[in-house]
Amino acid sequence: MRLTLPISLVSLCLLLWPVIVRAVDEPLAVIVAPGHAKGLKREDLTLIFKRKKLFWNDGSKVQPVNLPASNMYRRVFSQAVLGATPEELEKYWNDVYFHGISPPFVLSSEHAVMHFIAETPGAIGYVPFCSIDAHVEVALVITATGHISDDTASVICPK
Repeated sequence: MRLTLPISLVSLCLLLWPVIVRAVDEPLAVIVAPGHAKGLKREDLTLIFKRKKLFWNDGSKVQPVNLPASNMYRRVFSQAVLGATPEELEKYWNDVYFHGISPPFVLSSEHAVMHFIAETPGAIGYVPFCSIDAHVEVALVITATGHISDDTASVICPK
């Protein structure tokens, strides 16, 4: 009886391992509403997702969105762009909240992020690269190792 639970947990981990590894290895696409993809850099992302850059160069409002803190793509994004885990950023958000600055909206799924960005002027977020559709523009690619690039042509999605 006592041995059943550990064996069940190990079995579950072994079954999910290919999904977890594939998800973490897949690059992220930083996606934007059409018209804002050109010239975006890592430094811009940091300022946008820390809510220090509030407007695009054309004067329109930036609308950043995050995935939930427990989402593995959020963790990769936070480490690569903000240099910290979502949990480590809680103190930052608590401090700036008292200055009237709220964190980016959190949407529940990659699909919700894509839909929001496609429908919201000035929106920016991130999703797995291989799940993007034609309604959004890819501004940057973030690899699983945290490398950020604008070279979208070199990304290969498995079929």
